[in-house]
Amino acid sequence: MDDKNIEEELKKIWDENPEPQSDLAKEASWQEFQSKAFPFRKRTFKPWRYAAAVLIFMLIGTAIYFTKSPLQDNILVASNVIENLTSKVKIVTLPDSSKVELSPNTKITYANNFALNRKVEVEGEAYFKVTKDKKHPFQVFCHETTTTVLGTSFTVQGNTEKEVTVSLYEGSVRMNVKGQAKNWILKPGEKFTYGNKAALVEEFNRFTDFDNEKLNAFCTYIEVNYGYKMIIPQEYANQRITLRINKKEDLKTIVQLISEMYNLNFEINDEVKQISFQ
Repeated sequence: MDDKNIEEELKKIWDENPEPQSDLAKEASWQEFQSKAFPFRKRTFKPWRYAAAVLIFMLIGTAIYFTKSPLQDNILVASNVIENLTSKVKIVTLPDSSKVELSPNTKITYANNFALNRKVEVEGEAYFKVTKDKKHPFQVFCHETTTTVLGTSFTVQGNTEKEVTVSLYEGSVRMNVKGQAKNWILKPGEKFTYGNKAALVEEFNRFTDFDNEKLNAFCTYIEVNYGYKMIIPQEYANQRITLRINKKEDLKTIVQLISEMYNLNFEINDEVKQISFQ
């Protein structure tokens, strides 16, 4: 009796095993026994199984491709979400020490491996002050636009109608639009607007000027735009100030400047958001 007949007889005996087992369990146990008893037996090639496996792999790959987030660099990564549900600006610090001011009803998403993958998705309006890292460009994705920077400060605003506006305050950024080969390089004081499949670059005023105004008016400006109340000695209330500042200037830089201009000491209380000069 040759090997084939022996194998067929053994299969019949195996199937007649009185021990209660499902057909699936019997088949599985037989396959295990067969592989050990006939290790050199050539298996029959079944092309339909191969084709099905390839098709499943292609479908999975296609699904990953079309659902792939801009945060992913060929691998799936976990992400972090920060959302501002308050009525005031929320300041957050990203893992690379970049600062982000989130306007109300704004959400940002970034990857866990942010040190190597400095990409942020924005829904709403956010102001970025980016830490320089030439090896890892910083990118912001909003609707169909991508803002690429090395070290700079700018705002990104995306409304519900898919229009995006990027306003540059310092440094340089490159703008790209999904599906378009062209790119736009912005200089400080320029803003990029994209909507209805059209792009526009124009200038905007990135400074606020105080021309011989009372110091009290300057204090009101700080409170409205930074959320900190400035308290100055009464005798300085009517002092005049002439000054130009970047609309997105760092608050501590402004406070130090006022301190030097009027020879005053200051104390910043972040808990109650108050700056006291004396």
